[in-house]
Amino acid sequence: MITKNILKLILIFGSFFFLSSSLFSSNKITNNSEDFAVKAFHVDLRTEVMTLTALKDLAKQLSEIGVNTMVMEWEGTYPYDKHATLSNKYAYLREDIQSFVSYCSSLGIDVIPLQNCFGHVEYILRHDRYSAIREDNKEISQVCPMKEEEAKAIFTEIFTEMAALHPSKYFHIGGDETYLLGSCPLCSAKAEAEGKSKLFVDYVKVMCDIVTSLGKTPVLWADILLKYPESADQLPKDAIFIDWNYGWKRDRFGDTERLIDLGIPMWGAPAIRSHPDNIYITQWEKHFDNISTFIPDCRKAGYNGIIMTSWSTSGTYGFSYDTNWEVISMFPIRYVYPLSGFNILIAAYGEALNNPSPLDTHSFIVGYAQKQFGLSETESEEFYQIMITPQNAVRRGKDTEKKSVLTLKNEMTELKNKLRALQPKSHHKEFEHFVLMLDLRHQYLTFKEIEARYQSNDFERSKAITLVKELEDLRITALINDRRFIDLNKNYLHDEELVEINRVRNEKFYNLYNTIENISKQQ
Repeated sequence: MITKNILKLILIFGSFFFLSSSLFSSNKITNNSEDFAVKAFHVDLRTEVMTLTALKDLAKQLSEIGVNTMVMEWEGTYPYDKHATLSNKYAYLREDIQSFVSYCSSLGIDVIPLQNCFGHVEYILRHDRYSAIREDNKEISQVCPMKEEEAKAIFTEIFTEMAALHPSKYFHIGGDETYLLGSCPLCSAKAEAEGKSKLFVDYVKVMCDIVTSLGKTPVLWADILLKYPESADQLPKDAIFIDWNYGWKRDRFGDTERLIDLGIPMWGAPAIRSHPDNIYITQWEKHFDNISTFIPDCRKAGYNGIIMTSWSTSGTYGFSYDTNWEVISMFPIRYVYPLSGFNILIAAYGEALNNPSPLDTHSFIVGYAQKQFGLSETESEEFYQIMITPQNAVRRGKDTEKKSVLTLKNEMTELKNKLRALQPKSHHKEFEHFVLMLDLRHQYLTFKEIEARYQSNDFERSKAITLVKELEDLRITALINDRRFIDLNKNYLHDEELVEINRVRNEKFYNLYNTIENISKQQ
């Protein structure tokens, strides 16, 4: 009897050890009956262009946690031929795309291209060549759905070029966040007569027909159809819609059950980088919660696929214009820390994919710290507390929880000192990303605290001398952090883009520094 009980305990603990350690194993996890058919990871190359080596390394990493699909949002990095106007200075070679797709195939990963054709097409509509299909001449994010014949000619060629290098049976055409729907006079008239759902669906059907003619299955984001579902039954029956949810209530966009009842195929999409994340804000706890709650919800809903999205930017841009709203340049409103710093969330996604039970965030983070960095149990608990500490943007001297920026800065000083006190025994470079991210956060809060005093009713010219001394100290810190950022991400992103990210991150600081320095010299 004792022997049987001991054997039972061994089996129980052995099973627990396998489940908890499988995440960190270098071997690909075997599929089980509760798997999604499509287990995907989305790569956003709109503002952070990974090198080909970094892309292949990511594919290898993803294959080892059971991912079988990558959704590639190439945007201007794609080597367009007939539409070469769209390719930017970071564009890959055709040989690069072929090499990447072939490498992914060898790993058992299908590569789905994502080619926006409705909303989020600033990089297309900024050019005079495509200005005729704009919904609005100033806010150039969206194609006018009433210009479907002109759009069809353009996107037939673009889709054909992209499909030629992607043998996947799926083709993602975007379709999300079409905020201008019904704006122009033509669209407004149709929306008034037939509804915004009909306006959206009629255009989407044209784009889906192009995809179908290429022998592919169209894939789209579901937010607009959820908001305007009245004409959903007129869509192609094989079109797949993706319910994306980054930590909000399930009915934020609309009733998903209504689409499911119509027999529309559905996939789900959580996120590991999304609003309000940026270079100095990462809401770790939000993303872990998103993984632990939404993926089980998608299983329960019977979704056939899951895509982990990873946004390098908000997809919203600022512009400088010339006469007649001619676009001179466009720039992203928000950068996010590169994907190089998010291995822990990628691993958490793998754990959630391959276990039917919801992810236990505490156990996962503590276990990751022990396994990946060799931290002690006490240190791993400390690491967990650091990871779940809230990070929010600051406006007018307070964050969204009404904490003063000075309090936030002091708390961050303590937090980063605690992180630096930990002693990782392995994967030091990965750990350094966490250290730098907190240091960038501290730099941001230090600046915002100085800025709050500059913007207060108490600021007067005589106080500029004090502020300029503090800003000079912060300038030295900024230069050091800039160098660390480049060193940590060298060969991951392009050198020129690393410099650009640093420049944008520090631009407001340097504007204030130069202003205060000039005032102080006049004393």
